[in-house]
Amino acid sequence: MPASVVRLPTLNRLWQSWLRSESPQRPLLRWSMPHKAALLMSCFAVAIISSWPWLFQPNLNPGLPAPFEARAPRDARVVDSEAQEQRRSQLVQSTFVQVIDQQETTRLKKRLERNLAELERVARNSDAGRIGPVNLNAEEQIWLQARSQQERKRWDMAIRRASERMLSQGLNNLALEQLQEAAAIQLADLGEQNGPARSLSSKLLASTYQGSSNLRTDPALSQRLIEELITKQDIPIIEVRRGDLITSKGEPISPRAYAVLNHFGLVSRGPEWGPLLSRFSTALAGCGVMLLIMRRERPCLEARHGLLAVGLLLVTQASKLWFVPTVSPLAVIVPPTLLLAQGLGTTCGLAWMAVESLLWPMPVNGLGEGRMIIACAIAAVAAIYSRRLRSRAQLLQMAFLLPLGALLAEWLLLSAGGSGAWGRFAPNGNELLSEALLMGILLMLAILLIPILETSFGLLTRARLMELADQERPLLRRLSSEAPGTFEHTLMICGLAEEGARAIGADVDLIRTGALYHDVGKLHAPQWFIENQVEGEKNPHDQLNNPIASAEVLQAHVDEGLKLARRYRLPRRVADFIPEHQGTLKMGYFLHRARELDPSVPEKNFRYRGPIPRSRETGILMLADGCEACLRSLPPNTSDSKAHSTVKRIIEERQRDGQLNKSSLSRAEVELVVRAFVRVWRRMRHRRIPYPIPAQKAFPD
Repeated sequence: MPASVVRLPTLNRLWQSWLRSESPQRPLLRWSMPHKAALLMSCFAVAIISSWPWLFQPNLNPGLPAPFEARAPRDARVVDSEAQEQRRSQLVQSTFVQVIDQQETTRLKKRLERNLAELERVARNSDAGRIGPVNLNAEEQIWLQARSQQERKRWDMAIRRASERMLSQGLNNLALEQLQEAAAIQLADLGEQNGPARSLSSKLLASTYQGSSNLRTDPALSQRLIEELITKQDIPIIEVRRGDLITSKGEPISPRAYAVLNHFGLVSRGPEWGPLLSRFSTALAGCGVMLLIMRRERPCLEARHGLLAVGLLLVTQASKLWFVPTVSPLAVIVPPTLLLAQGLGTTCGLAWMAVESLLWPMPVNGLGEGRMIIACAIAAVAAIYSRRLRSRAQLLQMAFLLPLGALLAEWLLLSAGGSGAWGRFAPNGNELLSEALLMGILLMLAILLIPILETSFGLLTRARLMELADQERPLLRRLSSEAPGTFEHTLMICGLAEEGARAIGADVDLIRTGALYHDVGKLHAPQWFIENQVEGEKNPHDQLNNPIASAEVLQAHVDEGLKLARRYRLPRRVADFIPEHQGTLKMGYFLHRARELDPSVPEKNFRYRGPIPRSRETGILMLADGCEACLRSLPPNTSDSKAHSTVKRIIEERQRDGQLNKSSLSRAEVELVVRAFVRVWRRMRHRRIPYPIPAQKAFPD
């Protein structure tokens, strides 16, 4: 016996098996060479844009030895950029503008009113040991109980006026003694400083405002003040005369010398190969991994879908490069993620989001890092929930709720980190509101673009499926009116196919829509199909008496259906149900008649041209189409086991014929589909109580 040769799997075979590993024998849509070239060029464009900042790096930097001696070619006044930046950083650390926080001011006023009311209860109480808002000495206790109603009102009003003056000037966590001194100065009209009226009121104000501040930092005003201070102090200028020595060869380049060299154009710029190649390879690998994940998730992914994902990466990378100082992660990441998740699925949207966040062109620190995390979290929520949205109205609600959630999350982040070193100049509420508004506008724009992208790139969103399943659509209305028997047959198959898809976790919305359109090709000649023939009418096939021509009529309903799908712009995945629900099945009746006339007639002339089902959904529809007529013809008293064996026999016949080889339906899933069909049949044959119909009364002549 010859030794068997062990064949190692080739790289291509491993690649194909990895792509199909999610389900057995999952069909893979192959891309043509032009499509692969277009995708590769797009990936290279993304890599170039991502590494663009490293293409023009200066060949000199402060601190490096000078490669040549340089002298000033002419007189010049050069801005000392380092000194200017140093002055700015010093001002940032020590300069800030505070404004009155009206909410905190109102809260402090209410606290004062509560203390005044509590002090009045102490005054009316005969028990000297009652606890009040402040500690009273004996003289203050006597004065408080002895004062008249008019004196109390005048005293309370004086305290409120002093409080208004103190709050309008601002409080900032002053010590208790300093608060008492400030309050005593504001209460000069209440008599001597050591008098009970003045001492008690100063103690009351100090205890009310102790440890409180009604000031907050305004980032916009602070930044404006810094710019004004820099302008007033004059921009640092370096005076250069012609022939002055800028730097000697071998000496370290000082920041001032670098500014002068840069002014005279002696600093050339070129690619910095290390970071450039690292960034370029990261971007190129990121695009490749994204396409790989999308292809594995959806082996039927078309090349134009991949071009859409890479194109969105290209647009966002260019936007970040153009708007570097003000770019918002929320505005750049969330809308494209929602768009791709709607059209291609949650996994594809998350893969795009991961690559986009990886290619962020600038470091993020402090609040920026937190906002980046929030942007990714909001994008992930959008991707996860987008496939559950079944209408455009729900998409619009998402466009409102996502910015609101992002605004709330950023506000919580700002509140939690406001006491840190970075929090002093963190974005204020107006900036966060503007960012959320921009994100909402871009989300609305993405939602408006979805119908255009559905047509241009063949995307199939859940909302699009629901719209196509509307039985008032023109093509379905034609089917209902011109081929009513076919339309009723279609509705029966819808019920069977939906239940079968639901039993194995297939796409119910897709199979419902595909089932509604699978037989639209019969509109070209409805009377040639038995379900549309009126009782007593002659069958056109009998009059034709040509099995080969009759077979061509049957095949024509597939060909004409594809033509109608193109005319009515049905998505590819919906149009696939038209040829795949018949696959390459035999036209058994006409093959039998043809062989009665000529036994040598080849079988292939009486088979549909296919292709066979290439997805679970089209496979289920083929089985439903084959079982529907048989189930309807079963007698009412048929048992469930008999119905089950009948359906199983029909399905096994299709399996033996190889019709399900590329559908990725496993044996266990086929068994679940059989049981689902029987459940639907059981609902169809339910018994009804016969209602007695009274005889009509005879009217007298």
